Amino acid sequence: MVRNDLRNIAIIAHVDHGKTTLVDEMLKQSGAFRENQSVAERVMDSNDLERERGITILAKNTSIMYNGVKINIIDTPGHADFSGEVERVLNMVDGVLLLVDAAEGPMPQTRFVLSKALEMGQKIIIVVNKIDRPDARLDQIGDEVLELLLDLDANDEQLESPVLFCSGRSGTASLSQYEPGKDLKPLFDTILDYIEPPQGEPEEPLQMLISSIDYNEYVGRIGIGRIIRGTAKVGQQVQVGNFHSEEKPVNAKLVTLLQIEQLQRVSTQSATVGDIVWISGIDGINIGDTICAAGSYEPLSFTKISEPTVEMTFSVNDSPLAGREGKFVTSRQLRERLYKELLKDVSLRVTDTDSTDSFLVAGRGEMHLSILIENMRREGYELAVSPPRVLFKEIDGKKYEPIERLVIDVPETAVGAVMEKIGSRKGEMQEMHPQGSRMRLEFLIPSRGLFGYKSEFLTDTKGEGIMSSVFERFDPYKGDIERRSIGSLISYETGEAVTYGLYNAQERGSLFIPAGTQVYEGMVVGCSPKAEDIVVNVCKRKHLTNTRASGSDDALRLIPPKDMSLEDCLEYLAEDELLEVTPENLRIRKRILDNSLRMKQKFRKA
Repeated sequence: MVRNDLRNIAIIAHVDHGKTTLVDEMLKQSGAFRENQSVAERVMDSNDLERERGITILAKNTSIMYNGVKINIIDTPGHADFSGEVERVLNMVDGVLLLVDAAEGPMPQTRFVLSKALEMGQKIIIVVNKIDRPDARLDQIGDEVLELLLDLDANDEQLESPVLFCSGRSGTASLSQYEPGKDLKPLFDTILDYIEPPQGEPEEPLQMLISSIDYNEYVGRIGIGRIIRGTAKVGQQVQVGNFHSEEKPVNAKLVTLLQIEQLQRVSTQSATVGDIVWISGIDGINIGDTICAAGSYEPLSFTKISEPTVEMTFSVNDSPLAGREGKFVTSRQLRERLYKELLKDVSLRVTDTDSTDSFLVAGRGEMHLSILIENMRREGYELAVSPPRVLFKEIDGKKYEPIERLVIDVPETAVGAVMEKIGSRKGEMQEMHPQGSRMRLEFLIPSRGLFGYKSEFLTDTKGEGIMSSVFERFDPYKGDIERRSIGSLISYETGEAVTYGLYNAQERGSLFIPAGTQVYEGMVVGCSPKAEDIVVNVCKRKHLTNTRASGSDDALRLIPPKDMSLEDCLEYLAEDELLEVTPENLRIRKRILDNSLRMKQKFRKA
């Protein structure tokens, strides 16, 4: 049977190329909202962190109706660290819309997600978005996308993919760059004409692959997937198992069945071939599981998700201020939370260590792990995390490390400074070409070479540079790379930071804390431009005398402290430092808090 009343598509692109904004307009123009309805911008970004940061973190489903055809749309993340979300949802669709920014062109994540779609044989519709940008390069973008398709060994049909020119913000699309569009009708028509409808046998026994997991406190775990064969009904007896597992399938019952209608999940009694459904009532259901009709167990293989490349140690907070601000502070609570995250995130790995108080957590990148940390602190967890480090591999007795493809877009005046810094971090230039008054540079660089580089990069480019990277491959170890060239200002004693002490300390470097902050011995209170740590006493008060001298009692002026975000703190950390994370504060500290013990160990190593 061919389901001509249904299409399943995913929208893939590099970060900030306009996927979620385009989905907003597709919903509006398909009649998903009332005329007078107040609609939030980027309505698909429902998570608080997504709204704050302006990025998509989790893949989300919606649907629209056009000319009697239901189009299921999956909006995917654009950041490389969340590419595990993209890889698994591609199992549920028959084609993809590949969005490319009309000015920036194909970027690292564009290459990554497109390669995954091509491997799976998906049909591609190329959408050149943001054509109303003043720096749009419509003549060149088509050639760049074609070069990318050739690079990735696309087949003849994929090389002939249709190209549309869109403005997601204005809600227009056209088949020609020279004819401005009026609405998104050309895009909808192309989806119906070019993306193949789902096919299958509705009368045969049920077969469905779980590609995503949701969780609800009332019904527990919810499996999300596409029906490959047969029909699913509420109350139906099924068998659940995994192709890659040796365990026997378990018997279960479908308690509820939901489908997406625009932005709402709607209960249904049955669903058939091609439908994307939400199923509850099956304990322990996981990503990659196959749900089959009872007595007809035939598991499906699941796309292998790329391995994590970055690891951090999450441990119980043991600082002098531990337990004052968090609700969940024990190792048992920390372990439960980390293993719970594994149920939803296939790209994450959690490993127990010899110590009961710490766990190794591996992910796709710094942002991937920082989002987990931020979510945990908002939930009331208190923990300490180590600096991120890359995961090495041993191949034929040799040490290999992850290499990233780094694309940098900078003003011409900053090219020299950027090339010098990337060179010192073992980066190798691949391409360099002008784009108007700017230059685009492409490098292959070890993943560890990017740790701590972002703030330097923004300084070197006066805030005008754009950089993005994606994992490329494993290469032989490139040698030592200096993590950072600055030192820390370390608190000498425990107490409250006062203006007098901070005033004297700010002569040594930039401060991270204002007056009135509680500090402890070994806590990092600022950074020093010298490549060595300096101990400062920010709790020191001015000795009062019974004589007054001219000018000595003038108000002391403090330079405003540097406000450090979670990503800034992780980027700053040195090997001998930890980040203390609580719901209210982020504190950088030395692993060994006692100043004299730390100095003894330093001299012992020397």
